Amino acid sequence: MDFEQILYEKADGIATITLNRPERRNAFTPTMLREWTAALEDARVDSSVGVVIVTGAGKGFCAGADLRGGENALDETDGPPPTTAADFRNWLRDSVHYVPRAVALLDKPYIAAVNGAAVGAGMDMCSMADIRIFSEEARVAMSYVKVGLVPGDGGCYYLPRIVGLAKALELIWTGDFVDAEEAVRIGYASKAVPADDLIPATRELAQRIVAGPAVAIQAAKQLVYRSYDSTVEQALEDANRAMAIIRSTDDSKEGPRAFAEKRAPEFKGR
Repeated sequence: MDFEQILYEKADGIATITLNRPERRNAFTPTMLREWTAALEDARVDSSVGVVIVTGAGKGFCAGADLRGGENALDETDGPPPTTAADFRNWLRDSVHYVPRAVALLDKPYIAAVNGAAVGAGMDMCSMADIRIFSEEARVAMSYVKVGLVPGDGGCYYLPRIVGLAKALELIWTGDFVDAEEAVRIGYASKAVPADDLIPATRELAQRIVAGPAVAIQAAKQLVYRSYDSTVEQALEDANRAMAIIRSTDDSKEGPRAFAEKRAPEFKGR
């Protein structure tokens, strides 16, 4: 697939999605959403990919939906904007929600390298990642309230799970910006690094994960997310079943063997 509004590359087990509308701070359009979804699906099914990184070109990560009109506007490219409650009911589901649904199917680690501002639905897109690494110049805001709206791209689902209920509600109700230092303090970002170090630092983490046992890493991600909706007993049973599968992999034998031989393990992802 040829991409117009994202850059997509795969190398050394890492797939990198770069939102590529820097002149609009990477505000998304229907074209970008389709391309983003296609890239996520490609990374999901490609066995050579172990980690997916998403970042933005230029000075912004993602400014949310492009609603300013014009050829690529979110509410114009695929037809006239919705005007009734019935139309709006399906509007997000059949456009913006393509991306979170694709992310939900991705069992590989998904890391956001947040290079600049992520606001509104852009922050929601950022919150979908498993891990966020911030440039020191990055900042985020749940800015929906500033225009009289509610979070429409999963923000009310993701944010409380990252920063806790009270802090999530504060950010949703105020729309205040959170800078990189505060993002780390509240646990929204794993760390903040100088802007020039953002991609190298993110790739370094990704390479460490890629070098690990892929089947176990993906199973652990599934267990973590399933535990949100499980009882302790259900979570333990899920772990029991996952362990039975993982113990049959070559990597589960390589790890103890390498430890006994006092060398670094060479995991093969099988």
